[in-house]
Amino acid sequence: MTEREHDSSPLARARVATRLPARDLDRARRFYREQLGLEPLDERPGGLLYRCAGADFVVFRSTGASPGTFTQMGFEVDDLDAAVAELRRRGVVFEEVDAPGLRTRDGIAEIEGNYPSKGARGERGAWFRDSEGNLLGIGQPTQ
Repeated sequence: MTEREHDSSPLARARVATRLPARDLDRARRFYREQLGLEPLDERPGGLLYRCAGADFVVFRSTGASPGTFTQMGFEVDDLDAAVAELRRRGVVFEEVDAPGLRTRDGIAEIEGNYPSKGARGERGAWFRDSEGNLLGIGQPTQ
């Protein structure tokens, strides 16, 4: 796709907002507040709106549940070690992964390659589940 074709898409300038299901919205609110240190910016019946560095995500009441088999949302941080240490202090449990091409050590994986536009050679990553089983990731580009 050329840049011109990309720019003509009605979604090219749209804001992206992640939606995460929650069977128990009160439990999810407690998790995001107590374990992640986040408060909703806004709320409506059945939904909590969070904003991090200008990007929105919503946790919404749902009768369905995430399978938790893939990363549903990721946070990009400047210091992964500090972020993981603080979240562990708050009670977050990080996943240990041992799969072809991806292995964590003490909850952190070293990942080869990155997107050229990010100007990084790789990424370090860690994953955890929220109170509703949603799999969330934290990444730090490496130079």
